[in-house]
Amino acid sequence: MSGHSKWSTIKHKKAKTDAQKGKVFSKVAREILMAVKLGGNDCLMNGRLRLALQKAKACNMPNENIKRAIQKGEGGGADAELEELTYEAYASHGVAMMISTLTDNRHRTIANVKAIISRGGGSIATQGAVAYLFSSKGYFLFSPETDEDTLMEAAMSADAENLETQEDGSIEVITAPEAFDAARDVFDEAKLEYDTAAVTKIPTTTVTLTEEQGEKILSLIDKLDDDDDVQEVYSNFEIT
Repeated sequence: MSGHSKWSTIKHKKAKTDAQKGKVFSKVAREILMAVKLGGNDCLMNGRLRLALQKAKACNMPNENIKRAIQKGEGGGADAELEELTYEAYASHGVAMMISTLTDNRHRTIANVKAIISRGGGSIATQGAVAYLFSSKGYFLFSPETDEDTLMEAAMSADAENLETQEDGSIEVITAPEAFDAARDVFDEAKLEYDTAAVTKIPTTTVTLTEEQGEKILSLIDKLDDDDDVQEVYSNFEIT
């Protein structure tokens, strides 16, 4: 299997996550709440909840926080009055962005997102102007210590689309979104531990930036991530 997949922003965000536990817990709690609200509290039947609980585990979110978020999702009321909104934007150097949010006040959210994008030298795009540049995919990241032959065998049995070893030795596996849960079950059964597992948006084409240009885009992503309503930021750049 082959393919290009240098998802620097995912790794960048993972490193940043460790330094901002409180904000991360709040965002994961919102995701758990929304998952329960839409699909119920049984993670075996609710794939979105399984993903949200995986995020909670990855960031060492306390069990008490998880239980509270599930209860809020079950109970409804003001705490559960969230809606999902996705904004499309262009940053500098022609970099495309999709910004996923969970909010209880859409006017506040769009105002904040617009302001951050504008200050970063970009602009909000019309609906559909950016979305076609991304595909939804299942994404797994394995550490350099993972046995590549074992992983390759498991990935093939899980009908993975791509497997690639990165320069740092980490291994990325890409699946169709509908194959994500089955692939995770295969990896779990094979006792192959992954650092990241998510259904994400992967660019179909990329913009190559210099290191200096890339740092500016990463800074913009940081500022978007800092907004309480922003859950995920997807972009289509690579750094030379």
